[in-house]
Amino acid sequence: MDHSVHNKLVSFIWSIADDCLRDVYVRGKYRDVILPMVVLRRLDTLLEPSKEAVLEEVKFQKEEMNETELDDAPLCAASGYVFYNTSKWTLQTLFNTATNNQQILLANFEDYLNGFSDNVKEIIERFKLKAQIRHMAGKDVLLDVVEKFVSPYINLTPAIKEDSEGNKIPALSNLGMGYVFEELIRKFNEDNNEEAGEHFIMPSTSLQAKCHLPIAA
Repeated sequence: MDHSVHNKLVSFIWSIADDCLRDVYVRGKYRDVILPMVVLRRLDTLLEPSKEAVLEEVKFQKEEMNETELDDAPLCAASGYVFYNTSKWTLQTLFNTATNNQQILLANFEDYLNGFSDNVKEIIERFKLKAQIRHMAGKDVLLDVVEKFVSPYINLTPAIKEDSEGNKIPALSNLGMGYVFEELIRKFNEDNNEEAGEHFIMPSTSLQAKCHLPIAA
């Protein structure tokens, strides 16, 4: 992906804050929503193709093996990554089945977050993402934010996709994901008159390597 495509993606994500969060957060807090949602959507897209395989493994462990605690290794093998999600949800299905009832969406969203493996839950906790989605639900903007992140006009997946008009959108490689995340951090720092280079801490280098998410001490 060339820089023009990267910049278009960054601009779209940047615009979500002004479109959805203007009356919900002060400007300096936009990144508290946008950055974790970018990470979440990236992980979400990586896990989408193996969702059914993971759910089958969950069913096998519970019904055939009578396990009370799920075994990580087979679930990671089913997902194809060092992380997984055992809920029935993806961000796309959360949006597809949503109504105007923000509390139902919130409950489903929390069920989705609770389905992640512990290494991703650590990211969720560090970002305080549950508090953010509760706040957005209370302000009736959670569905709007989810809709933006599953838009057919942006591609945070590692595969080429088509928009609603059939136009091909380039895949977002791990390197590209790193660029997008770093550029968003830079823009938020500049917007807040802060020093460049501020990063969020990720708990697992193996997880970071799979998704190309920035790590800092």
